Amino acid sequence: MSKEQILQSVKDHPAAKVKLAITDIDGVLRGKVIHRDKFFSIIDQGFGFCDVIFGWDPSDTLYDNVDFTGWHTGYPDAQAKIDLSTFRNIPWDNNVPFFLADFIDDDGNSLQVCSRSLLKKIRQQAIDAGFSPVFSVEFEWFNFNETPWELHDKDFKNIRPLTPGMFGYSILRSSYNSQPHPPSPSPQVERGSKSEFHSDKRPNNYFNDLFDFLLQFNVPLEGLHTETGPGVYEAAIFYADILEAADRAVLFKTSVKEIAYRNDILASFMAKWNEKLPGCSGHVHQSLWDSKKNLFYKKADKNRMSELFKSYVAGQLHCLPHILPMYAPTVNSYKRLVEGAWAPTTLTWGMDNRTTALRVLTSSEKSARLETRVPGSDINPYLTMAACLASGLYGIKKALKLDQPQTTGNGYEDFKYGKLPKNLVEATQAMKKSDLAKELFGEGFVNHFVQTREWEWQQFEKAKSERQGKEKDAKAVTNWELKRYFEII
Repeated sequence: MSKEQILQSVKDHPAAKVKLAITDIDGVLRGKVIHRDKFFSIIDQGFGFCDVIFGWDPSDTLYDNVDFTGWHTGYPDAQAKIDLSTFRNIPWDNNVPFFLADFIDDDGNSLQVCSRSLLKKIRQQAIDAGFSPVFSVEFEWFNFNETPWELHDKDFKNIRPLTPGMFGYSILRSSYNSQPHPPSPSPQVERGSKSEFHSDKRPNNYFNDLFDFLLQFNVPLEGLHTETGPGVYEAAIFYADILEAADRAVLFKTSVKEIAYRNDILASFMAKWNEKLPGCSGHVHQSLWDSKKNLFYKKADKNRMSELFKSYVAGQLHCLPHILPMYAPTVNSYKRLVEGAWAPTTLTWGMDNRTTALRVLTSSEKSARLETRVPGSDINPYLTMAACLASGLYGIKKALKLDQPQTTGNGYEDFKYGKLPKNLVEATQAMKKSDLAKELFGEGFVNHFVQTREWEWQQFEKAKSERQGKEKDAKAVTNWELKRYFEII
């Protein structure tokens, strides 16, 4: 749609309101609803949005260790600008117009700590080098027969998944939640009860709602199915230009949560909510194209990999230890990265190998791509895609050779080239000390991001007193993590 068509669509909408959202450092959408007249007044010059969203964590606790903003700056407004190309109507919310926005500095340039702006910068580097980056994400997440109030009231204990048992690729389980709503509740409804969330009497078909509403919201899915684990779904989002792909990924997570609310369900994108169950991935698929073809594919090569593709993979292997928090950003992320849990633990690559950090797929020119399997569903998609692309471009720029042999067997047992850091503090300190990270993303971003990850670990350490000072198994998921990440991340 042209700018004129978009503005006319907003003008013609019967609701005199527009919803705006900006992504914080954790990938959480923060936004507001504004009057239509306000929207038209800020299209060109932008608007102010409190920079506290870069000064607090997922629980809205203010950082005391970051330089960018805080009590020392007075938490001023930062300038933001609406990206009209992100226009959508929200189909489950009366088709209200919706837009994403970016933060900019006083000179109109991208704000260095804004994750969407960082991705735009890395994307431009790829374009300047003659590449069109095409990306997509596939997410796994758990669904629960719970409400936020119920979880709060029972202290996140005895959490009830949507369905019992392990039943991946189940046609049966995906139709389970299709019963009609019960009769409308009486006026006296207890806060937090299931009845509070019943909005109408339509069939409660969560699975179909996800596929259909997301398509209408321009977040189209290639596929949607149940995964191994009680109440687990997996969705693959259609590939697109990297910025559009990241927008779709960010919008997907919030959209799923809102659609789940409508169906009396709570959706969680925690990387690992229960150490006895599989974790949830956020695998990133990627390729580089020119105007005509996929530059990753070479039919004559024994693995059908071009030299450019090999350098891209070598770049990711080289950079990954320096920037792991951009793939695994929370304390909980590392509970997923354990042996035998469908998540990698070693610096490995392989051809169609699901035990390695990087999985190369080259069955055809159209579908040739790299799947980066380190990220979990708790990622900020803008930062994760920026990390993937920047490290791949680094490999190309430096003409790195893929000298490391591919892993043909169990990647968990292939330690020759290193293992991933075991927790957030170890990974964060590696990034803090890395000149390579600063070269890839700029010192301003790296300093702020590292400070936020240090804060995350500090909060986890403080919570030890709540556990009576007893150290649990490092793989165990704590109540602190559930309270912090279960619904929000």
